[in-house]
Amino acid sequence: MERICIIGGSGTGKTTLANNLGRELNLPVYHIDGIHHLENWRIRDKAERDKIIIEKANQSKWIIDGTYRSTLQQRLEKADYIIYLDYSTFAQVIGIMKRFLKNHGKEKEEIPGCKEQMNWKFFLFVVNWRKNKRNEVLEKISKVNQEKVFIFHNRKQLNKWYKNTFNKKIES
Repeated sequence: MERICIIGGSGTGKTTLANNLGRELNLPVYHIDGIHHLENWRIRDKAERDKIIIEKANQSKWIIDGTYRSTLQQRLEKADYIIYLDYSTFAQVIGIMKRFLKNHGKEKEEIPGCKEQMNWKFFLFVVNWRKNKRNEVLEKISKVNQEKVFIFHNRKQLNKWYKNTFNKKIES
């Protein structure tokens, strides 16, 4: 496991998993949200963002967390391990609400200069993610070697895999 691609909707725990795996495997972790957003939630130019993501994916060792579809196929092909957190919409909403309540107003470690926030646009994005994005993600996953793909449908499945693999719980 030297190149791990972690994908899924918002609120599924991609960042937490990436950080835990980074510690366990001593791999550099790159959060696409931290590449996409500049200070105060400004958006980086898409071409520049994608160039940075591909540069990271071309390295020999990495964990990249984020589903951004414009570079997803390239990351899936380069990864030797793909983890897709395919959680229900309800689980995603619970995840973003817990994160917001726990971290409201605090700077997001993976997105320097941005404080945890919630707005209707983001909430609706999360509510509609499975309907609008899931099929495209599954289609892209279907084009790679399935032996390297691990799909988890809930936190319990993920936690069981993590405990069996690393003999410990995921730290949140």
